[in-house]
Amino acid sequence: MGLFSRRRARTADGAPDAPSPRQAQQATLAHLRDFVATRVGVEAYVEPETHVTQTTLMLIATTGEWTRRKVPGAKEAYELARNLGIPVYDVHRTGYPQRMRDWNASQRVTRRTPEA
Repeated sequence: MGLFSRRRARTADGAPDAPSPRQAQQATLAHLRDFVATRVGVEAYVEPETHVTQTTLMLIATTGEWTRRKVPGAKEAYELARNLGIPVYDVHRTGYPQRMRDWNASQRVTRRTPEA
């Protein structure tokens, strides 16, 4: 193909090498909806942009299990949480809930324990 071809490069198996921005957005929305639908008491925490990362939305369930995804900005994060029907907080004002730290600690212990 030509030097300025509009066709995307493909991997050896013929699949596109990376999803389009639209596909990535749809995958993110599907993941967040699934997380809310399959967990109890999910709350959203907006993490502001830093020098290293862009704005993220973190969903935390009652069990402490969590997931984090990039969002375009804080306004979009709040809107997304409202659309998901869950409470939303600014992590700089509220901090992270203790249940998340407890879940992380239990996962660390689980990973260190050798299986019999």
